[in-house]
Amino acid sequence: MNGPLEGPGKDSGEALVTQPQIFTESNHKRWRRRAHHGHSESDFRAAFHAAQLPMAIVDRNGRILTANRALGALLGIDPRRLTARPLAELAGLGLDGRVRSAYHEALQGRADRMSCTRRLKHADGHTLWAEITVTPTARGGEALLSVSDISERRDLQERLRHLQMHDPVTRLPNRTLFFERLAGALADSATGRTGLCYIDLDGFKAVNDTLGHRVGDSLLDAVAQRLTQCAETGSPECGGHLVARLGGDEFAVLVESSTGTDQLTELAQSVLSALQRPFDLAGQRLTVSASIGVVERETAGTGPTELMQDADTTLYWAKADGKARWTLFDPERNAHRMTRQALSSTLRRAVERGEFVLEYQPIVGFADDALRGVEALVRWRHPQFGTLGPDRFIGLAEENGAIVPLGRWVLQESCRQARRWMDQHTGPPLYVSVNVAVRQVWDSDLVRDVAEILEETGLPSGLLQLELTESAVMGSAGRPLQALQALSEMGVRIAIDDFGTGYSNLAYLSRLPVRALKLDGTFVRGFRTARHQNPADETIVAALVQLAHKLGLTVTAECVEGPAQAERLRRIGCDTGQGWHYAKPMPAERITELLSWPPAGQSVPSPASAPSRGSA
Repeated sequence: MNGPLEGPGKDSGEALVTQPQIFTESNHKRWRRRAHHGHSESDFRAAFHAAQLPMAIVDRNGRILTANRALGALLGIDPRRLTARPLAELAGLGLDGRVRSAYHEALQGRADRMSCTRRLKHADGHTLWAEITVTPTARGGEALLSVSDISERRDLQERLRHLQMHDPVTRLPNRTLFFERLAGALADSATGRTGLCYIDLDGFKAVNDTLGHRVGDSLLDAVAQRLTQCAETGSPECGGHLVARLGGDEFAVLVESSTGTDQLTELAQSVLSALQRPFDLAGQRLTVSASIGVVERETAGTGPTELMQDADTTLYWAKADGKARWTLFDPERNAHRMTRQALSSTLRRAVERGEFVLEYQPIVGFADDALRGVEALVRWRHPQFGTLGPDRFIGLAEENGAIVPLGRWVLQESCRQARRWMDQHTGPPLYVSVNVAVRQVWDSDLVRDVAEILEETGLPSGLLQLELTESAVMGSAGRPLQALQALSEMGVRIAIDDFGTGYSNLAYLSRLPVRALKLDGTFVRGFRTARHQNPADETIVAALVQLAHKLGLTVTAECVEGPAQAERLRRIGCDTGQGWHYAKPMPAERITELLSWPPAGQSVPSPASAPSRGSA
């Protein structure tokens, strides 16, 4: 035997037994007891070499002193040729710092045992997986090495992992494996960049619904094959990119080490072209398209969740922009989306926190330039984004329902301010015009709200005008129509805002309780100068004004920006106008100053002669 073996009475280490054909770790304690009671060294040697468990004795330097026949058979080598070979070299124990440290601790007797899993190489070239255990013994700093072949178990684990990590329909990596690879790419990319194409089939549900899931699955498999071809063609130097099915009809192509956006957009275009070619499946020719979101960026500071959120957003853009296209992630567009989300999520709380304020724009009579009323315009003094106009948040408020509490606050504050002006000045009182969204009618009791606010503030109902857009008024029926009629009977003025821009049904004007029309600014923009006049503009406005007057309605022109416009509108017969020619929207205090200036009357000063603050 090459190298020393322990004799009677000595602890020979774990995994030694006296039965020659069954030498397993489970019999270790029994062997130690029997060796302690006087078995001969020859018995030990015979048991060691006859054991089915591959073993060896190593010295404190990690060199093999002797190896049994089972270890030689496992490695396909004469066990005598293993003598004096470093165990670390044989089993790769020096490759991993943590394993190397534990191995040396066991050799020096400072640890009870060390165990690890390693890939070993057979003499014929094939490899096998083994569980290696090193246990120190009580004699001379020697240690017992035992090796267990776990290749079959490892292969089974690999097969199970493959099933867990791959889609059964397309055999592509599934969502779990995709995210595992994505995290790896972000942690270690050869170029420091990564990118992906997030793909969704257009109209796949129709295929499933009309032709059945069997054809649908065949289509998914065919799509997977074309995506794989595109990925292999796109990166031959690195064996192709990862193609995965994320679920349903969603796929992804991951470029783990991208070279820039050009590479990703070229890949997206090739995918788009490949999927647009017809599919011949089950005797049928199917044509589909795809929408693709493309994201490419530096890996530093980027996480898998963030990257996938941006890819999902970009895919949504591709769908919204018309489908059958790829769209590249746009940080500015995404910032706008994030801003919308931030505003939408905080709208209701902003009303409660009192972040909204009102400004008022004068409404002036064309005949005498007298101040007749004001339109209340809401502003949001956002703590992060500054002062925001209604175009930034009214649409969001209508979408999420915050328009109801916001609209109620605007009504209440407008009426309260109009009552203050009425009490402070002896001239003809101003009416206040407030915009109302249709959702306020549907989602709240607008009639009750208006009645309570008028009673609370003491404002006469005739000094409140409610503006609704033309499309909302013209489509009124049922509850909205009943509300408008009730408000009109209460004495509240009803006005149609932006009149002339919708699909007008003029018959409604005779049936709805409308008191005023507000002409959209597009009709009067051509009136800015006497030169380059379009006769059609004046003809349309004149016709609308005549129609309104014959129906007993007043007409207000919006966006009056200069004296030429004002003069032409006066000649046509418009009753009132508002716009920067008279004044920009201003705080309530400025309206108070206008009511007190000039002392002799209430005519609104021209921009040139008005107090300096009035032109702001």
